[in-house]
Amino acid sequence: MPSAEPGTAMWRHIATTLAHAGCDLVTGVPSDEPALLDAALAVPGLKAVPVRDQRAGACLAAGHALVSGSPAVLATNSGPSLPNAMAGLLEAASLHAPVVVVTTRIPRAGLGRGGFQQVDQRAVSAAVAKWYVLAEDVDQLDWALRQAVHRAINGAPGVVVVELAEEALQGEPPRNAAPAAPPRRLRSAPAGEDLDRAVDVMAGATAPVIIAGGGAKAAGAGAPLRALAETWGAAVFATAAGRGVLDEDHPRYCGLAGLYAAAPAAGLLDDADVILALGTRLEETVRTGWSQSGQRLIHVDADPDAFDLAVRPEIALAGDAALTARLLADGLTAHPSPAWSERIAAVKTELPHTGSFAASALRALRSRFGRDLVLVQENGLHDMWSYHYPLLSLSERAKVVAPGEQTMMGFGVAASLGAALAEPSLPTVVICGDGAMTMSMNALPVAAEQGRGIVFVVFENGGFGWPRYVRALAGSDTRITRFAGGEPPYEAVIRALGGWTTRCRTTGDLDPALEEAAKHAKNGALALVAVPVSDTDIPPGVLRAYGGAPESPDKADDHDA
Repeated sequence: MPSAEPGTAMWRHIATTLAHAGCDLVTGVPSDEPALLDAALAVPGLKAVPVRDQRAGACLAAGHALVSGSPAVLATNSGPSLPNAMAGLLEAASLHAPVVVVTTRIPRAGLGRGGFQQVDQRAVSAAVAKWYVLAEDVDQLDWALRQAVHRAINGAPGVVVVELAEEALQGEPPRNAAPAAPPRRLRSAPAGEDLDRAVDVMAGATAPVIIAGGGAKAAGAGAPLRALAETWGAAVFATAAGRGVLDEDHPRYCGLAGLYAAAPAAGLLDDADVILALGTRLEETVRTGWSQSGQRLIHVDADPDAFDLAVRPEIALAGDAALTARLLADGLTAHPSPAWSERIAAVKTELPHTGSFAASALRALRSRFGRDLVLVQENGLHDMWSYHYPLLSLSERAKVVAPGEQTMMGFGVAASLGAALAEPSLPTVVICGDGAMTMSMNALPVAAEQGRGIVFVVFENGGFGWPRYVRALAGSDTRITRFAGGEPPYEAVIRALGGWTTRCRTTGDLDPALEEAAKHAKNGALALVAVPVSDTDIPPGVLRAYGGAPESPDKADDHDA
């Protein structure tokens, strides 16, 4: 049976220690006995957000950490709690979001003897955690918690797990004279000789490109990146995680790299002679669709483990993205190539402004919400349109949350509440598919309870669009990819929670629908705009990478102009 209730004073001490260490949110499913989530309610500076599901809680924590820049805490317990959170933690690890998992261990007497809900949490954590620690007595608690925060935010940020033994929770809280200063994010610059080599290579470039990733955004590299791009004359691409590091209306910005690059912009990546990868691990999605042949690569990352994972750099610069970009800009003499600058400008005018219904919805969204917003993305077939510049162009003030390389379905829907809580001054808009919306419907009651208005733009294709597209390309059976009972009941759920929904049938419906949605969200309610889309409405990057549309599409695009 479960153990006796841990001392509330100890949990209050743990919550206070986490707050002093720089954490500002605790989420999780409430425990049988009052524990960390309860204690966080009484600690100044901590937001306590109870959720219905640990999986959604992990996504919420990741969304909050990515937008706020501060570590978020997920509270779990021994048993199914931590394993249930694993999908969200896998995505958080992929995105290098600083998330501190605080979990409990059953009493020592039950270990290996059929103790209730015993789980080897160290083994469970191994797939996602960059660091794990077991605190078995009171004297270890403060050190373990502060060390966890330090490791979550430094090097490559990520998920850490602190397991608290039942025996440690039963003692008296440690008595500290004064709270210690929170762990700092440590920054370093590359060695001088490495920087000199990089500057020499960059100085000879006639077709330079910068790819800015999530590490550049986390480092606050916007200003030095802008200076470097202008001095060097480079075309700038972002990864999905790096969006927002540079104002997307900047003359040098050309959109997202890899799978999300439209054909004219992708040609710049193919024809580049020197590429500077700034704070990105160059994962497969980033590399999709460009040749990487004959190009000289300079790779900048705070974590040396990022180097030579998939592409061997000519020069590896181990250092903070912002500091390194500033040093490189200072070392270069301005010499933008006129021919390359003209080509960048020409490419930006050639980027597709397609008339598809999904694209029209995104243009209407930009018109209604502007460029300053919290944009939360999923990664299904049709919502992938939201990654294609210039349909959505974001300012440096905008915040972006997108799935990482795991592309967990439903991540954005659940992460949006954490993002909205972290940045209440901006509207929060989620772009997702009907499959993703269904996957994380258990996050909707929590969002309603918190009173943070969120707008969901749902591209409806009646099922799982990406598997259907890939199957159709191969001539395989697509029937199982469709929702047999029609669209799921998320509209009814949102209305039951006091929210507002509508369905757009033509392009003329889009502007008034989004205007009304914005009003409801501003008043703290959930709002959903459903946009039915055709199987033929394929984003240009996908068409380029996967060879086009199926020969026999299931439906025709018949939306009114």
